[in-house]
Amino acid sequence: MASILSATGLTKRFGDVTAVRDLSFDVEAGTMTGFLGPNGAGKTTTLRLLLGLADPTFGEALVFGRRFAQLERPATCVGAVLEAADVHPGRTGRDHLRVLATAARVPPSRVAEVLALVDLAGAADRRVAGYSLGMRQRLCLAAALLGSPELLILDEPTNGLDPEGIRWLHDFLLGFAAHGGTVLISSHHLAEIAEIVDRVIVLDHGRLVTQCSLAELTAGSSSLETAFLELTGGARR
Repeated sequence: MASILSATGLTKRFGDVTAVRDLSFDVEAGTMTGFLGPNGAGKTTTLRLLLGLADPTFGEALVFGRRFAQLERPATCVGAVLEAADVHPGRTGRDHLRVLATAARVPPSRVAEVLALVDLAGAADRRVAGYSLGMRQRLCLAAALLGSPELLILDEPTNGLDPEGIRWLHDFLLGFAAHGGTVLISSHHLAEIAEIVDRVIVLDHGRLVTQCSLAELTAGSSSLETAFLELTGGARR
């Protein structure tokens, strides 16, 4: 399968701190990949580098063979939900998406479509200040879907969700992948991730620990969590 997302020798320094060190990996089209690592492993920094929100000190990050800034209409290629997504509390969910659709040159009709996709049509005209955390997460996902992207990049999308919300998100992502989409998802909830991903990328201290299929990683272990702790030394921390 073709690689649609790649990092080559990716390094990011913040003063004396090196958050990402000589990181290289690929994400193949049509896969659901878990992007895993302990706190401070460099996951969010790497995602920001991939999305052009930060510049690498060294190395290169490519999306569909180009740097993110070189994509002509990025919303039609990549949809992203980062952990600290900002939504103006005074706007309605519908108005929030209308603003983003205009900026992304997406037809206004797409707003109603994505609201239906994430089960927010009934709350579309309520102010975001009155949304629950789960509803805000769905609104952020709706924003990521506006351009009908082939690739979703999600940073800790289940944070604060109840079991019902997590199950809904997992079912949605499995359906997205089943229709040919590609997902890169960062999470600390290993048991949940193990239910949906087919490949994993594991970081520790800003370096690549392994990149392989979930089956390969767990072949000699009872669970993803066990294999993860063995790789990152988490059991000794």
